[in-house]
Amino acid sequence: MLTIKDLEEIEKIVDEKLDAKIKHLPTKDEFYEKMDEVMGELKAVRESQEIHANQHAEINDEISKIKKAINRTV
Repeated sequence: MLTIKDLEEIEKIVDEKLDAKIKHLPTKDEFYEKMDEVMGELKAVRESQEIHANQHAEINDEISKIKKAINRTV
């Protein structure tokens, strides 16, 4: 049967092994800080993409107008 000392020793070993396995992981604050940064970048990219798509739509509209004007004169 395990004694209290045995259980404490097991707990110590488990804690050491667990600490060794998770030492490379960020803290909760570090994680949320990085996620805020990533989400800010994602928002900027999406906004830029939306602007770019609108510019393409405007260009396509202008091309259509020019084609119609050319077809009328031909």
